[in-house]
Amino acid sequence: MTPEQMRDASLLELFSLEAEAQTQVLSTGLLALERNPTQADQLESCMRAAHSLKGAARIVGIDSGVSVAHVMEDCLVSAQEGRLLLRPEHIDALLQGTDLLMRIATPANAPQPRDIEAYVALMGQLLDPSALPTAVAAPVMAELQLEAPPAPAFEPSVETPEPTPQKSRRTTEGGERVLRVTAERLNSLLDLSSKSLVETQRLKPHLATMQRLKRMQNNGLRALENLNVHLKEHALSLEALEALEDARRLLAESQQLLSEKNAELDEFAWQASQRAQVLYDTALACRMRPFADVLTGQVRMVRDLGRSLGKQVRLEIEGEKTQVDRDVLEKLEAPLTHLLRNAVDHGIETPEQRLLKGKSEEGLIRLRASHQAGLLVLELSDDGNGVDLEKVRRSIIERQLSPAETAAQLSEEELLTFLFLPGFSLRDTVTEVSGRGVGLDAVQHMVRQLRGAVELEQTAGEGSRFHLEVPLTLSVVRSLVVEVGEEAYAFPLAHIERMCDLEPEDIVQVEGRQHFWHEGRHVGLVAASQLLNRPASQNSGETLKVVVIRERDAIYGVAVERFIGERTLVVLPLDERLGKVQDISAGALLDDGSVVLIVDVEDMLRSVDKLLNTGRLERIARHGNQAVEAARKRVLVVDDSLTVRELQRKLLLNRGYDVAVAVDGMDGWNALRSEDFDLLITDIDMPRMDGIELVTLLRRDNRLQSLPVMVVSYKDREEDRRRGLDAGADYYLAKASFHDDALLDAVVELIGGARA
Repeated sequence: MTPEQMRDASLLELFSLEAEAQTQVLSTGLLALERNPTQADQLESCMRAAHSLKGAARIVGIDSGVSVAHVMEDCLVSAQEGRLLLRPEHIDALLQGTDLLMRIATPANAPQPRDIEAYVALMGQLLDPSALPTAVAAPVMAELQLEAPPAPAFEPSVETPEPTPQKSRRTTEGGERVLRVTAERLNSLLDLSSKSLVETQRLKPHLATMQRLKRMQNNGLRALENLNVHLKEHALSLEALEALEDARRLLAESQQLLSEKNAELDEFAWQASQRAQVLYDTALACRMRPFADVLTGQVRMVRDLGRSLGKQVRLEIEGEKTQVDRDVLEKLEAPLTHLLRNAVDHGIETPEQRLLKGKSEEGLIRLRASHQAGLLVLELSDDGNGVDLEKVRRSIIERQLSPAETAAQLSEEELLTFLFLPGFSLRDTVTEVSGRGVGLDAVQHMVRQLRGAVELEQTAGEGSRFHLEVPLTLSVVRSLVVEVGEEAYAFPLAHIERMCDLEPEDIVQVEGRQHFWHEGRHVGLVAASQLLNRPASQNSGETLKVVVIRERDAIYGVAVERFIGERTLVVLPLDERLGKVQDISAGALLDDGSVVLIVDVEDMLRSVDKLLNTGRLERIARHGNQAVEAARKRVLVVDDSLTVRELQRKLLLNRGYDVAVAVDGMDGWNALRSEDFDLLITDIDMPRMDGIELVTLLRRDNRLQSLPVMVVSYKDREEDRRRGLDAGADYYLAKASFHDDALLDAVVELIGGARA
């Protein structure tokens, strides 16, 4: 068998596996749709299965599979969009198509070309609203049934003398057996192996205690020997001498036994840890696959797709052996396939166009995979025409996504971001090549689900470049473990710029915020204790431990109590009942069995931005300044107007008060529950929660009900004033008569001066 034949055989084997899985999805979904033909989830599942089979068939060059899956997809899409109500004859035809696809994937039972033509004709008639499906479908369906094999598509006929394809599916090209294991069981195995590894680490402190006990016994035996020497000067009775000898003997025997058992325990601990490590590494290796696994058939797909469009295209791949988590690879396959097809369809020009531009007839697409800082970095570039920015601009205006005046001023970077919007396309027609509106928005969505990012760059006339960054694995993360509020937290190394120790003089004030100098720029400094709602550190050391985190262009320094060290952590998902925990992505276990929470850096950076925008970011008090800061009275200003909010904040700051702001009632309520204030100043009319609701909630809370409240509102009618005071406000000030002294005098009247 030639290498080309071996590759084709491998592709057919993979298509058979794909067909087996997807036809099971189709069969289950279609039977459910027979009972309820409008189930959106089942329609979506079946449509995706047919779409996947169409793509898989195209990759391996099975035109009959493409034709059958395509007409099935047309039918399911029509049902999804409400243009067709699935009737029994539709379900029968779709199930027949499912059987045909499985027969196509099984060479021994492959259907004849006339079967494919008859099925495509049948589906065309069923999709024609003017046709009478029941009458038309019968003869065609009967013709197909006559051609159907006597044995089910999933099982070989007993009369077949040759080895069946099912046997080859259970072995690799190297002859190793392949077993199917569900992802849940594999995840459970990895979880158990990691816990086993952690448990073996707990033997170390136990062994250390036993060694200490051995040393104590040795010291006890020495002390007994010294006592024996001193007692020799005294006349002891025979009973005393025998008792002393028994004590020496028993202590020596126990020490000998302890030494033997310590040696056994040490050997057991070493072997257990080695086996647990091997078990863990093996379980982890089961999840890792070379990047080449996701590329199966892509070179052929690019070539064949180019030929179908009258183009000459070649795909070059680097980094095929890069190891990546299988879950990541599975989720990357769809967006990567779309980007490749997009490059062939939209990027590469025809040979004639390329020659006119001084390029070679053959277009080149490069795909490069590499490891960088714990991430899988993919770069997909082509030497095509790039993005027609003016066409993008016209499409933006035609779709009324932006006024013409604004669109005319959009930069290249801003124009390219529109390509990632849902449903945005530069094509007016839908074909088998261009897809069904599944554009770059789907690619971006899938990449973000992997906690990654995708960026597009282009040079007019020279090509485009997609840059993707995703984690190498979703199950293991290399992290820096730190201590915050006497608890352990882990920062993924992929998001850490650096660690540093800051001296007090390194911290500077810029526009009222704390910064330090890092690589030629001022970096904002925040306290991890405030972000994670932990008690502030009482450590009065000279230096400040800082983790510099970065996500794209956002960069901040996060002050922690101490660095525990770098660890490889097995990610343990949080209980779904908890929902999304702010600033936390998952949990893990340390070597001693204690729990550590893994920080969601992207979420944490959003929290920092929110604190900055609302003015609630706390300063990190150092040494003597801490007592001064604590003595200032704190005021919370809640107003949805930025102008009013900033005016009140600056007035109060200038008078010496410590001020925090909130953008609406809900934001203010969250701030009141998490921080301590001496006064609340609130507007009435605000989104999400108005001021009356906020004051009402406050007065019902045992901890907050005595907090002074001032209402500042544009409403100056008596009924509005009465409504605010009845809700529990202590002071009502109308904005219409608002001036600096009025606000400050009212604050002093309620809580006194800025210092306690």
